[in-house]
Amino acid sequence: MSKSHPHKARKRFGQNFLHDVGIIRRIVACIAPKEGQRVVEIGPGKGALTEGIISATKRMDVVELDRDLIPILRVNLFRYPDLNVHEADAMKFDFSSLAQDGNIRVVGNLPYNISTPLIFHLLSFAEQIDDMHFMLQKEVVDRLAARPGDNLYGRLSVMAQYYCRVESLFIVGPESFDPPPKVDSAIVRMVPHKTLPCVAEDLKMLEDMVRIGFQQRRKTLRNNYKGVLNDEEFAALEIDPSLRPERLDVDDFVRIANLVSKRG
Repeated sequence: MSKSHPHKARKRFGQNFLHDVGIIRRIVACIAPKEGQRVVEIGPGKGALTEGIISATKRMDVVELDRDLIPILRVNLFRYPDLNVHEADAMKFDFSSLAQDGNIRVVGNLPYNISTPLIFHLLSFAEQIDDMHFMLQKEVVDRLAARPGDNLYGRLSVMAQYYCRVESLFIVGPESFDPPPKVDSAIVRMVPHKTLPCVAEDLKMLEDMVRIGFQQRRKTLRNNYKGVLNDEEFAALEIDPSLRPERLDVDDFVRIANLVSKRG
């Protein structure tokens, strides 16, 4: 790969370029790309991970916001004519436009400053995504994969696990990047459920009930849902109102949202 195009990482884009060849190979092995699959990479940078994937798939779509990186990417990957570069903001990108002839797979070293809202944006396309593999700040991966009762279990955990099976794969140290970030990173695998284990009748209501539930996470459900649910309704749901929100699983929150939706 050509190294003749220097590019200083831009703080406003949250850029940290992965350069550790061993880590890149390990990520590609986790993704296990196959020829003919439609893989979409968010923030390809200079193409370090891109090359490992497109050499297997032969075609690929990448979404890059930094226009100065695009010519570098094209030069570094000139041998791959079926690399489709979309100069766009992934936060506003319509990923369904790439799923016209089958589901897509999504990968990326996501900017830490927008990783959570970007994941929520991607979850809105979950039905058209086979799987997602992301490099994220380790704490974000821990929150995504947290289970009920864990300290980091919260709104992101519940909403991600409503849509997906979430698995933390391995940690990546700061020395694998240029410039090195101040924190550890981790690789996460998110596989959207083919059939949702529990179905919210109103997704906006589920989001609202989860947000309200965790607004004051050290308080009890009775306090957090005051004016929303009474003790009789908690009893009907077989949920103890003296619990704290991190004790509830995804199904509990869905049942709360469905009860409130049905009640109108």
